[in-house]
Amino acid sequence: MNKHHNTLELNKILALLAQKCACDDARELAMSLVPESNLHLAQALLNQTRDAHGLLARFGGPPFGGLVSVNHALARAHAGGVLSLRELLNVAQLLRVFRGLASWRDNNSGVETCLDGLFGGIHPNKHLEESISTVVLNEHDIADHASPTLADIRRKMRQKEAAVRARLEQITRSASYAKFLQEAIVTQRGGRFVVPVKAEHRADIPGLVHDASASGATIFVEPMGVVEANNEVKVLKGREREEIDRIITELSSLAGSFSEAIALSYACAVDLNVIFAKASLGYDMNASVPELNDRGEILLRRARHPLINKDKVVPIDVSLGVDFDALVVTGPNTGGKTVSLKTLGLLSLMAMCGLLLPVADQSRISVFTQVLADIGDEQSIEQSLSTFSSHMTNIVSILDTADAQSLVLIDELGAGTDPVEGAALAMAIIDRLRQQGARLAATTHYAELKAYALQTPGVENGSCEFDVQTLRPTYRLLIGVPGRSNAFAISESLGLPGEIIARAQRLVNRENAEFEDVIAQLQARQSQADQALLEAEAAKLAAEQALAQAEKTQAESDVKQQKILEDARAAAQKIADKARREAYALVNELDQLKKQADAANAAEVARKAKKVLNQGLDELSDTTNEELDLDAARAKLQSMGLKAGSRDDGKKARRTGDRELAAVDSTRLDLRGLMVDECLQELERFIDQALRTSLREFTVVHGKGTGALRSAVQKYLKDCKHVQSHRLGVFGEGEHGVTIVTMK
Repeated sequence: MNKHHNTLELNKILALLAQKCACDDARELAMSLVPESNLHLAQALLNQTRDAHGLLARFGGPPFGGLVSVNHALARAHAGGVLSLRELLNVAQLLRVFRGLASWRDNNSGVETCLDGLFGGIHPNKHLEESISTVVLNEHDIADHASPTLADIRRKMRQKEAAVRARLEQITRSASYAKFLQEAIVTQRGGRFVVPVKAEHRADIPGLVHDASASGATIFVEPMGVVEANNEVKVLKGREREEIDRIITELSSLAGSFSEAIALSYACAVDLNVIFAKASLGYDMNASVPELNDRGEILLRRARHPLINKDKVVPIDVSLGVDFDALVVTGPNTGGKTVSLKTLGLLSLMAMCGLLLPVADQSRISVFTQVLADIGDEQSIEQSLSTFSSHMTNIVSILDTADAQSLVLIDELGAGTDPVEGAALAMAIIDRLRQQGARLAATTHYAELKAYALQTPGVENGSCEFDVQTLRPTYRLLIGVPGRSNAFAISESLGLPGEIIARAQRLVNRENAEFEDVIAQLQARQSQADQALLEAEAAKLAAEQALAQAEKTQAESDVKQQKILEDARAAAQKIADKARREAYALVNELDQLKKQADAANAAEVARKAKKVLNQGLDELSDTTNEELDLDAARAKLQSMGLKAGSRDDGKKARRTGDRELAAVDSTRLDLRGLMVDECLQELERFIDQALRTSLREFTVVHGKGTGALRSAVQKYLKDCKHVQSHRLGVFGEGEHGVTIVTMK
């Protein structure tokens, strides 16, 4: 790995990532990750991790357990080689993983991600998986039903072995042979059934000797009466081995024929394993997705070093490349300067690897072609280099390679030599790196660099805060404020005599003393500003909570209001249904009266029909805008010389076949099951009724299916002059199975 990356401890982050991977190839891929300097490619990596992070949150992790490489075995099988039972079991295991991954993605397929291409590259092969799983029992044996021939051979073997055992058990139970046997048991030697005989009675049991005990006291004899049967068992075992070899050869050939497809699926699964490992690591770090750029702009909010315990690390805010291109950080030892520098570099490398960052939302970070670091004591004993020489060797190398796409991080710039010369060198190095266009952050103890940063445009001071009262660093990074040395205050707190401190203060030249006073004033103002910011954030939080409570109250009110409206609509629907039923019943009765030609009866029924129809229309007028198909009833009444109660005769409910259009107070139109032409007719009628009832928004249910119905509906809505806008549903509304329509 690049030595600068090691200095910033990227290797340790990748090791944490590798621990979350499920197989050796994924772990190797994780450890070999290289920061991507191309903005578009780095953004693509980050998008993959972002989408995996979202899927983890909603559905849990995919089942990567059991992921194992079988590429070499399948390549051998493809070339005609025969796999072992263990290798075949590994193939079946991998295919089960593929099937599990595909099933996991199918279960959450409603959420589109940039990982769909990788999931789509995984192709389960249930035929091959079952062909192996149903035949291979373990790495030592295959099932009887692997083939009819094998089943027949094993059946005959069991019969022969049973016969041999029965004959030998007769011998072991025989009183005449008991005195010759070491034990009354039947065992095997060399695949043949034998009995243990005392060595001195070898001649008393005629047969073949196959083995002897270590002491020589026992010999294992195959009695002559079972030799032929044992021979038959031996022959059957040979046939069994041949049949097993044939079956394994066929399975190997079958597996080899899918070697390329399995290898491609495995590569996709390994990539996904690493991506989801990145997402899981992001959860461990409580990380978020930063905004990427290639302009060298860094703005990290509440950034935490990922290798420091998150319960102990102090978050820092750090910026670079926006208002200034060089940051000079000062402050006491062990105050957090080096950690701040490493945090800046390590988070840059992590983002370029597609990892989420332990920062607050709305943080920005840049991709760089190089991240160059000189941090820590790299004194080389072999080269007899001093600390100063070692650092300067690194800095010379950095100066040779740094350019406008580089981030340079230098710890204790110019240290290890004469302070005057060291400070001058440090300023000259900063000037040179800025001329080369690099973004630079450096730590130092030199007061001259504090003044240099104050006086030089594009260079900014930073400091790690130190609490003089407690003699402890706060580890907070303050941008825009140089750090004080605090040497006198610390010494006094530690008990150094006051006269020594006073003498030292008199020896400090006036300019240095005034400069330290200016720094003290800046730090005081910074503290006041921080306090004001905290108070403002507290006030903002209180306002946001009050707003959230108000919105919650409003939402509850809206729900209650909606419930009242729904209840009213339900009541209106009941009245409409009742009026319709009675109207249709009276129409039927009028038909019967016409046939009877009884004028008295007809007049009475007609009056009743007129009363019911008028009453139903009055109720509808008060509660709903639904229209009834009353033409038939009115025609019957008119044919009898009567007239139904007046309503706008032009208004009538429409029907398509035996499918009645939904009531106009409905806000949902279900078109599933219709042909495209039918659905457009239904949609046109629904919009017509929506216009008459001032319906502002409604839902069209067209289902997901092939997408033809959805396309036809959206094309119609796009051309409809009465529609203001339309969109596909989101999660909780029906997603791509529905379209939400807003009327003008």
